[in-house]
Amino acid sequence: MCCFLCAEEKSSVVFSLKKDTQKNKMEDAPQSQLALDKGAIERYSRQMILPEIGAKGQKSILNSSVLIVGAGGLGCPATLYLAAAGIGKLGIVDYDEVELSNLHRQVLHKETKLNEKKADSACTVAKELNSGCHYIPYHQQLDRTNAMDIIKDYDIVLDCTDNAATRYLLNDACVLSRKPLVSGSALRFEGQLTVYNHEGGPCYRCLYPKPPPPEVVTNCSDGGVLGPVPGVVGCMQALEAIKIATGIPSSFSKKLLMFDGLNGTFRTIKLRERQASCAVCGDDPSIKQLIDYEIFCGASATDKCRKLNLLDKTDHVTVEHLKSASNATSVYVDVRPQVEFDICHLKNFHNIPLSDVANEEQLSLLNKQITSQCSPVKDNITVYVVCKQGNDSQKAVLKLKEKFESTNVKIKNVQGGLAAWSSKIDPKFPTY
Repeated sequence: MCCFLCAEEKSSVVFSLKKDTQKNKMEDAPQSQLALDKGAIERYSRQMILPEIGAKGQKSILNSSVLIVGAGGLGCPATLYLAAAGIGKLGIVDYDEVELSNLHRQVLHKETKLNEKKADSACTVAKELNSGCHYIPYHQQLDRTNAMDIIKDYDIVLDCTDNAATRYLLNDACVLSRKPLVSGSALRFEGQLTVYNHEGGPCYRCLYPKPPPPEVVTNCSDGGVLGPVPGVVGCMQALEAIKIATGIPSSFSKKLLMFDGLNGTFRTIKLRERQASCAVCGDDPSIKQLIDYEIFCGASATDKCRKLNLLDKTDHVTVEHLKSASNATSVYVDVRPQVEFDICHLKNFHNIPLSDVANEEQLSLLNKQITSQCSPVKDNITVYVVCKQGNDSQKAVLKLKEKFESTNVKIKNVQGGLAAWSSKIDPKFPTY
């Protein structure tokens, strides 16, 4: 909700700001690169009349630089509000291109920008909002070879990514570069925010010395997300960056904000202090330069779906093989959650979610289908198991092979899942 000033009050405020600006120009001229001219005062007046900001704070904003890593659901709103606030230099790092599935949450991008580099798309829209800022797109994947060189040119770093490897990379690079790291995450209806390596607070490694097993990590591609949730967190990241730039104490150094969009609640919990034994920010750190974070985390530094390899080659079949399979000797199982099965599915497949594959009731139903559809049971009966990308189906095959190992039933994973079916067999089959 905006506040309204009468003409006399507004005139008085603007006069005061101009006077303050002239004084600051004389006092701070050596370190100031951007001055508050008439246009700047008019543009930023609503935030400058806040006592906590004022002309001095606005000059700090104009002379600050922020690096946003990830131009997705978190990075888009953060970019918009930092550009609008007048951050002098904004760097945007993203290795990816704009896809249709991005647009429900990545609000900087447009239908006309499909297949365009996300970093370029984000900078273009931000420049349309505020041409007075300097924007630098980095269309590349941040890694140990380039992170330090890029980060050194910025005052504040925002982690708007969606994978563990990049989180550890950014954390270590910011500690080594002595930069504050504003970290956000969002999944399904939930979001989190904290500020690392700032005001004596802990870094990411202080809280999570070891990365989680890759198979338990879920990203937006796997678990889904409702667009406004990363929108809320991204806006909060921009707010914290502005506060840091102006010298206002951060609300989330040494604290974690937890947002539940489904219940509409915010909760803040206190984090443990910086750990003297921390490998990167501790009293005697063992990490003094960046490492290979994909090896450290056992997962790639992207937000794309992971490719698991849990089975022998003989346990896989291609989508071409699936297309030619005989219905008379085949049973088809889709192990995606019911909500995804309802979105789209292949003919003849029935749904047994991965979480229910080992359920005795579901196994009984599967047995009945095998005996009814393929009666009498022959040696060449095959159960084809499919999922979205071919990962969960591998887990299901392992479970089903245990249950049917004493039978003549063969359990096969459909390699690449429904994504491969859409790519290689039926381009009209929807992907999501």
